[in-house]
Amino acid sequence: MCGARTSPAICPSNPAPFQAKRSMEKETGPATGIRGFARWAITPPQSYAVYLICLFLVAGLSFYAGTLKPKKAVGMGPPPMSAPRY
Repeated sequence: MCGARTSPAICPSNPAPFQAKRSMEKETGPATGIRGFARWAITPPQSYAVYLICLFLVAGLSFYAGTLKPKKAVGMGPPPMSAPRY
């Protein structure tokens, strides 16, 4: 059935139409860099360091946010005398 006269696309025993495209394996760009870093970061030795770095970042940002002073409302006078005191 599949001889020299048949088209290679029609012949099911021809593996060429079903082979993987090699150009997709060599992708470059920002998405590949992020995926590569994520793949590197979830391996056991590096994952401990990444976890500690994230923990310190969250703790540092929380401390920094806690030290910020809230802005005072502009145009508000002193509270009235009838306001409850705590």
